Amino acid sequence: MTRRELDAAGISDPVLRADYRECRRLNARHGRSYFLATRLLPVERRAAVHALYGFARWADDIVDDLDRTRAPAERDRMLRLLEGDLARGLRTGAGDEPVVRAVADTAERYGIDHTLFADFLASMRSDLHVTDYPTYADLRNYMHGSAAVIGLQMLPVLGTVVPREEAAPHAAALGVAFQLTNFLRDVGEDLDRGRVYLPADLLAAHGVDRPLLEWSRRTGRTDPRIRAALVAAEGLTRKVYRAAEEGIPMLDPRTRPCIRTAFTLYGGILDAIADQGYTVMHRRAVVSRRRRAVTAAAGVVQIVGARRRTARTGGAPAPGSALLHAKGTVR
Repeated sequence: MTRRELDAAGISDPVLRADYRECRRLNARHGRSYFLATRLLPVERRAAVHALYGFARWADDIVDDLDRTRAPAERDRMLRLLEGDLARGLRTGAGDEPVVRAVADTAERYGIDHTLFADFLASMRSDLHVTDYPTYADLRNYMHGSAAVIGLQMLPVLGTVVPREEAAPHAAALGVAFQLTNFLRDVGEDLDRGRVYLPADLLAAHGVDRPLLEWSRRTGRTDPRIRAALVAAEGLTRKVYRAAEEGIPMLDPRTRPCIRTAFTLYGGILDAIADQGYTVMHRRAVVSRRRRAVTAAAGVVQIVGARRRTARTGGAPAPGSALLHAKGTVR
């Protein structure tokens, strides 16, 4: 993490500064679109977003164990250790892991509800034994903890111009939209890990089941039924995006460009999936570097406009906005 970001956030303790730098490294390494959007935030808020992402990435890597070197029981043990470490961190500010110390500090600075972290870890634990979801309602229950809470954690950092509870459903929807996009993009890779995140009732409506998906993944062949199911999943995801988009104008004008950029980049993944003929069983769809650059440039233009408007109004904070360095009470 840059010295400027840490200084602007008021993070002076050397150990804590190193912890935040580790979170930024995880964000830069794993979240290309997310990291790019984060760079459009006001400089003093970037460290908090890196901390939230870094902790989520750390837990997710324990669960997925991409090297496949740990048995489920070992991953469960590691996840429970992380859960205990986080509970202590949120209570005292101390922690064994850098990501825990950073996220605990962020939670205190911005008054983030501790139950959101508990719900997140509960969904992570379910990934150790749940391998599919019979209905979309079942998947939504899982995504509350794995995705919606991420949007809710972000909301105090982003700030709002309306009461926070008014913006909360849209922030939660944005987290869900991003995760549904990941599920669609990664359906083949998730199948390799033994998981199917597309709900079984949606698949069955188009004549698709797990054996058919496995056949397609194994042989590299396509099937019109799978394509139809993927088109339906895309339509479902875009509906969630529409609900999420309504919340962007509710955010602090200085943070809207970041979220609009992330919204556009993740939506671009859906476009790439469609452009590639819904071949996600066999290859991952990505947003081109050129499109990412153009989208980021548009975000910069929005930032300049927001700064000019703020200067004209005297820079008064918007109602409900997150106040830098304010030690909020955790609700």
